[in-house]
Amino acid sequence: MVINPTHLAQLTRSSLSWSDAKLRVLAAYRSWLRAAPEIQTMYGMNLPVSALRTKVRQEFERHRFVNQLGVVDVLLTKSNSEFQETLNYWKQLPHILKYFRAEEDPRVRLPDNFMKGFLEGRN
Repeated sequence: MVINPTHLAQLTRSSLSWSDAKLRVLAAYRSWLRAAPEIQTMYGMNLPVSALRTKVRQEFERHRFVNQLGVVDVLLTKSNSEFQETLNYWKQLPHILKYFRAEEDPRVRLPDNFMKGFLEGRN
């Protein structure tokens, strides 16, 4: 089987309207959700597919209230490149697992002082 690394590549383009951007975002979201089982098996992750899908939803929800069309286009371009890199196995397991680190959660409480953070292993 010949591997074509550009079969997932998409052209960079600007959305014509908010309805066009919405359709593109939903298509990207659905493609991520459909690829979750494949990502789990490719990278040999010890996480259930539901956890991967939940993380995808959290990442999309994080940018839910973006109100500039250009910013949405940039986020879509980044999403498409991440999708291509992930499914072409251009990433390693730590690159995927970085989304599941506790430090990525903004609600995580920061240490009270430097020494406490140092002893916990935080930078």
